[in-house]
Amino acid sequence: MRAMNDAIPTVRLRNPWRSNHPWIFQKLVDKPVSKPKPGSVVDIVGIDGDWIGRGFYNGHSRIALRILETDREVAIDAGWFARKIAAAVALRREVLQLDAISDAWRVVHSEGDGLSGLVVDRYGDLLVVEYFSAGMFRHREWIYDALRAQFPGCRFHAFADEHVQKQESFDFRGSEPAQPAIITEHGIRFRADPAGAHKTGFFADQRDNRQWLSQHVAGKRVLDLCCNTGGFGVYAAVRGAGEVVGIDIDEDVLAIARGNAKLNDARVKFIQADIFPWLRDAGQRGDAYDVVILDPAKMTRDREQVIPALKKYLDMNKLAMGVVKPGGLVATFSCTGLVSEDEFLGMLRRAAFYAGRTVQVLKVSGAGPDHPFLAQVPESRYLKAVFCRVLD
Repeated sequence: MRAMNDAIPTVRLRNPWRSNHPWIFQKLVDKPVSKPKPGSVVDIVGIDGDWIGRGFYNGHSRIALRILETDREVAIDAGWFARKIAAAVALRREVLQLDAISDAWRVVHSEGDGLSGLVVDRYGDLLVVEYFSAGMFRHREWIYDALRAQFPGCRFHAFADEHVQKQESFDFRGSEPAQPAIITEHGIRFRADPAGAHKTGFFADQRDNRQWLSQHVAGKRVLDLCCNTGGFGVYAAVRGAGEVVGIDIDEDVLAIARGNAKLNDARVKFIQADIFPWLRDAGQRGDAYDVVILDPAKMTRDREQVIPALKKYLDMNKLAMGVVKPGGLVATFSCTGLVSEDEFLGMLRRAAFYAGRTVQVLKVSGAGPDHPFLAQVPESRYLKAVFCRVLD
């Protein structure tokens, strides 16, 4: 890594820049003669030579520049990372007071915390670090030092998805698998296992949605579709649901889900199945539930695949509505960032029409406040949550 007093390369834009978005795409950038390594810190100047900002350059990525700093006097060094991460932690601890609710929360949410390309989740003493940019990966030791200052004695589990490494042109096989952590959320315990399940092994973004829905399940029959490690289903069982069934196609995550139910002495029936044939069979049997949760995995990262993704959402929501009792609740979610809230609500309207049900929307939500997004960077807002009643 470059020392803060070294001269840093300059990258010039080939078109006028009139945005406050932190991303500048490759087509707007003149390739520098010096060819800085992917993730290098550079100064960014406009076509007229005016200084615009300082950030990461990656000549191999579609996002060529990630602006991190717009004060020319401020160096991007170990101290910069320490200050940024301290500010992110202060938001969670002092403003949101999340420690009173849980020891599992998002520490850094990429652009939302001014750290483009970095996501950090906390699970007790375990910090899970995910890299979305070569720049953050290149400066990882500064990041670890800054995190250790905020969470003394913490453990790390670090990774980057293969598609990110390919897009950003860096190679990271991940850290040694970390042992799971047992966390508590609204008084309910979960085993977070980043080495043994999808992504981080536990989705703290749904914390507030789990809590809200769990206030409406006492004595009810609950179906948790795409249940993953059992978050919604375990909440429902602990909060007094009469019966809880969880469905997921992945037997590995179901093993964790069963462990999570056991941690809380909760009775949940977990079934390994594809939800499409399972729901068709349940609908034909006339099987019906008071509360149905549908929280599928991300459908696509490709803009060209948004329409097929919406069709898949339509099909699964239509089937899910077919097994809801009249007056019952549906909680349906999309974590596909490319699908907008309007598109998701439009899909839900069509699903209700094709299912022959009247749907009354009670609440539209998203991720918890530890997943902030900047008004000028709506891309950081990915989770859509819709809570409905099926009236007839």
